[in-house]
Amino acid sequence: MPTGSSPTARALRTFEILQARPGTTADQLASSLGVTERAARRYVGILREAGIPVESARGPYGGYRLGRGTRLPPVVFTEEQALGLVMAVLDGQPAAIDADDLVGSALSKVIRALPESIGRQAAALRAHASPAPDRQSARPDPAVMSALVAAVADRRRVVVTYRSESGEERDAEVDPWAVVVRYGRWYLLCHSHRAEAVRTYRVDRIRATRRTPHDFTPPGDLDPVAALEENLGTGWTYPTRVVFDAPREEVAPWIRPPMGRLKPDGDRCVLVGSTRNPAMYAQEWLATVPFDFVVEEGAELRAAVATVAARFNAALSPSSETRSRGRG
Repeated sequence: MPTGSSPTARALRTFEILQARPGTTADQLASSLGVTERAARRYVGILREAGIPVESARGPYGGYRLGRGTRLPPVVFTEEQALGLVMAVLDGQPAAIDADDLVGSALSKVIRALPESIGRQAAALRAHASPAPDRQSARPDPAVMSALVAAVADRRRVVVTYRSESGEERDAEVDPWAVVVRYGRWYLLCHSHRAEAVRTYRVDRIRATRRTPHDFTPPGDLDPVAALEENLGTGWTYPTRVVFDAPREEVAPWIRPPMGRLKPDGDRCVLVGSTRNPAMYAQEWLATVPFDFVVEEGAELRAAVATVAARFNAALSPSSETRSRGRG
């Protein structure tokens, strides 16, 4: 918003304040504008003369607020805000650099609505940035996402058609508790009525969603992010149990929630969970933990750890060094 001292600039600033903080009193408005209360009321009057409905109410819960039917004002940001917005969009969805992309077309509209000087900087950033796509991220269908968010807000049970990694499709009747984004992927955290348990579904694999007439009440102490993290480490095909030769407080910073639940065990600690990919669990997760450990359960995980250990051991053998020098 303009920050000058002209009546027009202060009137626009007044509009912005009332948009952001409905119920702002004359005293608060004057303080924000750096003027007297009388001057603040004058800027409110300028907005009303321009056809912008500004309502006022007396009493402890009174103050100024914009009335219904207020038209959207020009989109105006500071240069830092505009560039930060473009950076955030491209970071979250690199394909938005293309104006034909769904999000890219929306970003184009925002840039066109900016004042010329600021819009020129935002457009230049977009034109010359080269974001690399995140291969781990996955983009859900906006229509599916919209339906799920509405169901979460309305606390309405839905039936989702879900396609598994193998390509098999199945329907599931669920109570949608929350939609959570984690490392570029969107998940539906829900209660499955078929499994009678908490489940997580990748939203990009949900092909369709249908509302039912049934309402639900989510858990009162629900922490969606914590519940998702805990659920991602359970219910997979291959069970895991790893004992670390170090106390829990030292090991905990190295453990990702999807690896399972870390429990204290005297001077040691135990990690109990499950995985659908033992090889990844061994070479990408366990191999980074700087403490001695023993895989007590999970034949598949034991085999995967043995494979990683053999590969590293071979890298240090005399024959490997000879071969390396020969190739050099």
